[in-house]
Amino acid sequence: MGANDPPEKWVLKGVIEFVMTNFALAFLSAGFGAGLAVLGAGIGIGRLAAAAMDGTARQPAATGDIRTTMIIAAALIEGATLFAIVVCIILAVK
Repeated sequence: MGANDPPEKWVLKGVIEFVMTNFALAFLSAGFGAGLAVLGAGIGIGRLAAAAMDGTARQPAATGDIRTTMIIAAALIEGATLFAIVVCIILAVK
C-alpha cells in the first residue's frame, strides 16, 4: 500500500483490502438509480391514489371520471419508471 497504488484501492482496518473497479461502480450506481426510480414512482402513485380517493369522497358523482384519470396518470408514471430502470440497466452493462 504505497503512494503508487491506484486511487480506487481502499483499505479497511489495515487487513481487508478490496478494489472498487469501474464495473462494480456501474452496477452500484445502477442499483441506486433503479431504487430511486421505483421509490419515486411509489410515492407518486400513492399521492395520486390519495388525491383520487379524496376527490371521490368529496364528489361521488364524478367517480368514473376520477378513476379514469387516475388510471391514465398511474400508467404514465409507471411508464416513466420503467424507462428509468431500463436506462439504469443499459448504463450498468455498457
